[in-house]
Amino acid sequence: MSFEKFERNGEVAVLYSPGFGAGWSTWNHEYEEALLFDREIVEAVLAENRQLAEEIAERKYPDVYTGGAEDLEVYWVSKGIRFEVSEYDGSERVRVFSPPNGYEA
Repeated sequence: MSFEKFERNGEVAVLYSPGFGAGWSTWNHEYEEALLFDREIVEAVLAENRQLAEEIAERKYPDVYTGGAEDLEVYWVSKGIRFEVSEYDGSERVRVFSPPNGYEA
């Protein structure tokens, strides 16, 4: 699976869904990393077009669950910093910490 990260000013865009109901990346284990970073989806969210973000995900990732798409936000993480996205009742949050845990921006 191929995806490109969105970087700006030394930071990487991370997608997360803070609304309750359904998680975005946390409810898609097969595509979790791609749904955190996918540049095309980030661009749609930054343009405030979450419907397009959902359509891109459905086109690129077969059988993806797009619950949480309507609440998608971008969290900026400094490149090289480690983080995780945790979820409770569909509400995701980004937690930044130091190696060796989590994903790396």
